[in-house]
Amino acid sequence: MLELALKGSKKYYLWVLILLGIIGIGFLVYLKQFFFGLGITGLSRDVSWGLYIAQLTYLVGIAAGGVMVVLPYYLHDYKVFGKVTILGEFLAVAALIMCMLFVIVDLGQPARVFNMILHPTPNAVIFWDFMVISAYLVLNIFVGWIVTESERNGVAPPKWIKPFIYVSIPFAIGIHTVTAFLYCGLPGRHFWLTAILAPRFLASAFAAGPAVLIILCYIIRRTTSFDPGKKAILSIAQIVKYALFFNLFFFGCEIFVAGYSQIPDHLVHLQYLFFGLHGHSALVPWMWTSMIFMVVALILLFPAITRENETVLLVTCILVFIGTWIDKGFGLITAGFVPSTLHHVHEYIPTFLEVLITVAIWALGLLILTVLYKIAVSVKEEVRL
Repeated sequence: MLELALKGSKKYYLWVLILLGIIGIGFLVYLKQFFFGLGITGLSRDVSWGLYIAQLTYLVGIAAGGVMVVLPYYLHDYKVFGKVTILGEFLAVAALIMCMLFVIVDLGQPARVFNMILHPTPNAVIFWDFMVISAYLVLNIFVGWIVTESERNGVAPPKWIKPFIYVSIPFAIGIHTVTAFLYCGLPGRHFWLTAILAPRFLASAFAAGPAVLIILCYIIRRTTSFDPGKKAILSIAQIVKYALFFNLFFFGCEIFVAGYSQIPDHLVHLQYLFFGLHGHSALVPWMWTSMIFMVVALILLFPAITRENETVLLVTCILVFIGTWIDKGFGLITAGFVPSTLHHVHEYIPTFLEVLITVAIWALGLLILTVLYKIAVSVKEEVRL
């Protein structure tokens, strides 16, 4: 089926060339980081995780969000999701590959990744995070490819594939739960030291992942002859609505606990995010933008008249994507380090070179997603004809 990715219009080839160009620029910048070190980034002794790990955290949620169409279709026989299930699985593949690449560039020396394989440490959460992400990636590639190939051949997927599909569902929840445990298992970081962090991660994942899937469905519908179906898109929008509500509710619970009890070590991080601390306020406009975007998106998702309007829904999903990206990336990661355990405020600002590498990895993820979607859509168009 790979040959299907080599056939396309001039716009398709132009899009691929643009992505390859961005990837090439980013790779050259990464070579500079490889030889010079992480000194080209905005990271420091006080802030050791930044833009790279922020993308990992967010993209793991995008990958986990795909389960919200896989689960209803395979477990509850919700036929409406029949056309979009493969799109959710392939979205997870691209997101997980990006996750691994962000880990590699954050390590400085890529060879260190093999330490987790050659010298496993079961008592470390990072080991289990690596295992569940790798397993979920393999499961999505395997299941997605077998199902697509069966559809192209005009036959039902083999029955032996069902156990792999069922196993992938808890793995989808597990990848984000274990990632949350990476943060809330660090006793010295009070902003992350909360039992509700894993539910917050899952709520944001089940809002952001399906929101991205809706955006991709609209793009596919406007650039190809394949229509994922209006009912499927509206059903996914319902998932986004409730997940976004719980994401904001859980964050509100965090604010209440810290504010009402006046826990200094927790409250100071929220103060830095929303009002600034000791004259440092780089993230204040970002966090208020994030909250406004998510609240506006939630308001637009509840009335049927706005939710069922295609233009409004598309804008709403973009607001969800940006809002959750800011909240889960910069807000969650950076605020865990500011102020430091010694109560020093050392703000983190990504460098231009750091941003270029990040954009290049996103471009590579989009290229992988483009190829996978080109194959999936081409198969569906063949079957329809």
